[in-house]
Amino acid sequence: MTRDSYAAAGVDIAAGNEAVTRYQDVMRGWRHAGQLDQIGGFGGLFSLPGDSGRALAASTDGVGTKLLIAAELQRYGTIGADLVNHCVNDILVVNATPLFFLDYLAVGKLEPEIAAEVVRGCFEACKKHNCALLGGETAEMPGLYAEGHFDLAGTIVGLVDLADVPKKDDVVPGDAIVGLASVGLHTNGYTLARKLLDVQIFGDALLAEHPSYYDGVRAIQKVARVHAMAHITGGGLLENIPRTLPENVKAVCEQSRWEVPAIFNELVKRGELGHEERYRTFNMGIGYTLVVPLADAAKAIAAVRGAKVIGWIEARSGDEPRVVIHPARE
Repeated sequence: MTRDSYAAAGVDIAAGNEAVTRYQDVMRGWRHAGQLDQIGGFGGLFSLPGDSGRALAASTDGVGTKLLIAAELQRYGTIGADLVNHCVNDILVVNATPLFFLDYLAVGKLEPEIAAEVVRGCFEACKKHNCALLGGETAEMPGLYAEGHFDLAGTIVGLVDLADVPKKDDVVPGDAIVGLASVGLHTNGYTLARKLLDVQIFGDALLAEHPSYYDGVRAIQKVARVHAMAHITGGGLLENIPRTLPENVKAVCEQSRWEVPAIFNELVKRGELGHEERYRTFNMGIGYTLVVPLADAAKAIAAVRGAKVIGWIEARSGDEPRVVIHPARE
């Protein structure tokens, strides 16, 4: 594959970053009085009316081209959970507890049995999080979507005490970075994966359910102080960890500290993906990160099976990278 294989396959991460910058430009100069942060985070915060100490947290996302694999294999049972769990993880970054969820299913031709299977996945994942599936929309749009093709997206709203929202300035050099393991691609990198892998052969690995990290994070918070968190989605470790760090620090990770699932090694080999490209396209085995004081690191990893200390925080100056990942020795 050519350099920047993901862009060649049809997804340009740099263009996505530029779009967010342009959105911020569009919105500069006015902000609703209840809005507590700028766009670009994992989940937005809005002051809870009548309660200055709490805020609503909201996030919207989709399942992406993983849907094409589900459609090709006619396996729809997990994609609803993928969607809900992804959104739960996004608002978990600001420490929010889910309240309710809304799904949006758009199809070329409505097949009621398939639609019900998709929504059942959403419902079961919501139930596990004590989160109401409040409603949604099913739209049949022939001509916009080919028969057999569809899109799935959702919006989650949660609640958080403002005192419990992680603060970037709490992150200091010497803190440890705890990583929670991924089970595969989750909901990102599928456009490239479909170019490189035979879906019929790798179907089980490609459709592995995007996990929720809610219980694991809550277990860590019982024993450790958590300064920052990140959900490792599109952009990988290189672009997601910095979203919740102050500018004066950098994250340094050592890949030898965690196991990379076999599917990523296969993708890297087939796509001839360089170091930076692989860590910007895929999660490479880490689905969620937490920054904790070094003194709390041992307790944090003991609280969740498979959790690892994957790196540390160092001081950053000038135009140094926000994230440095030392590769494992071949």
